[in-house]
Amino acid sequence: MVNTKQPGPGASVGLSGRDFLKLTDYSSSELSDLIELGHDLKKKQKSGKVFEPLQGKTLGMIFEKSSTRTRVSFETGMYQLGGMGIFLSTNDLQLGRGEPVADTANVLSGYLDGIMIRTYSQAMVQELAANASIPVINGLTDVYHPCQVLADLQTIEEVKGGLEGVKLAFIGDGNNMANSLMIGAAIMGMHISIAAPEGYQPENAISKKAALIAAASGGKVEITANPVHAAEKADVIYTDVWASMGQESESKVREQAFADFQVNSKLLSLAKKDVTFMHCLPAHRGEEVMADVIDGKHSVVFQQAENRLHAQKALMTALMG
Repeated sequence: MVNTKQPGPGASVGLSGRDFLKLTDYSSSELSDLIELGHDLKKKQKSGKVFEPLQGKTLGMIFEKSSTRTRVSFETGMYQLGGMGIFLSTNDLQLGRGEPVADTANVLSGYLDGIMIRTYSQAMVQELAANASIPVINGLTDVYHPCQVLADLQTIEEVKGGLEGVKLAFIGDGNNMANSLMIGAAIMGMHISIAAPEGYQPENAISKKAALIAAASGGKVEITANPVHAAEKADVIYTDVWASMGQESESKVREQAFADFQVNSKLLSLAKKDVTFMHCLPAHRGEEVMADVIDGKHSVVFQQAENRLHAQKALMTALMG
């Protein structure tokens, strides 16, 4: 294998030292640079080239919420970039015993080169970043999931050849995925239609922010309670589980509320003939999506999941390199 020691494409992105907390902190050109870097690093890996700009660097990975894709992609990504990822459960940290977030941020800044945190509270992530002197990456909160959307945008660009003008229909809960997809799509000039039942639609403040961004980028943001309308002539149909982590007790109520919001072959037929189906996983076949859709020819869910690795390698290279 070839070992490329020279500065890589991340050097030109110009994001060194930045945090990645929510997509509104980034411009369309900055997100485009990150997506392009993700494409480049994916090609490098597929061709067998070694690219290790993070040699000797360490990422602390704080998990209050468990994960498959987030943990494995970040830890593997750090290894492939020449660095090391350290898994830190909140049960193992003094955070779990009441140590202030600011103290934890200051302590970890003396040991690490970056922090990724997957937790419930967006305010906690913001506080951690405000007190850390190293980059902080939001691996997921109840409000935003920017790392997933970075990988999603990379996937859509791979499949559709671009992002501007692409219509994305999100069918389901107006949760952290809907919030970040709205913002990401708006920044990149896409048209996004969120279909969610009344009472489960995205926060009004976030929807308004996304609409303002879309007005400037040439995109469009729409919130509806009609999944049929959202799916019509869509280039991409996207869904997520109806009850996210921490909402298990609401499962029965949500099953009734979302009964008409299942992505099935009938709904898919309303979209364009070359529609792409996406899901951030894990999926519940027979609930938010039928098996013949997620396992069918239009689905790119595993390509999408793999791109978490490449998109996050691009992010870590740009922020920590």
